[in-house]
Amino acid sequence: MGRPALVVFACVHNAGRSQMAAAFFERYADGRLARAVSAGTSPADRVHPEVIAAMRELDVDLSAARPKRLTADLCADATLLVTMGCGEDCPVVPGLRREDWLLDDPKGQPPERVREIRDEVRARVLALIQREGWARRDDEPR
Repeated sequence: MGRPALVVFACVHNAGRSQMAAAFFERYADGRLARAVSAGTSPADRVHPEVIAAMRELDVDLSAARPKRLTADLCADATLLVTMGCGEDCPVVPGLRREDWLLDDPKGQPPERVREIRDEVRARVLALIQREGWARRDDEPR
């Protein structure tokens, strides 16, 4: 088995959608096959509090997560770039496979809407893991 595939989840501020996606990916994917990082084209100072709260409801702690800038170095070893609603700010990395997930920004949304966005992110991450064959076996620890 070679190096695990690397999936980069990117949005504008790296403070919501991409943070959720990377956390779900790390929870559900087999780390021997694939891993994830998240980044933003214009990183915020911190992860949105409403995102931290919604993820905490599912026992995912993003309180220590820090937004970071999407760079060429970060994408150098990537297998896939998944962008999320960054429009014209979405990067294009030559030779890197890319998907764009149109998802609303959870910033400033009421808790019910943040939960809907969170659940949509989780569903898309799970579908990606299944499609690519990166699923964790049932007997693996999480």
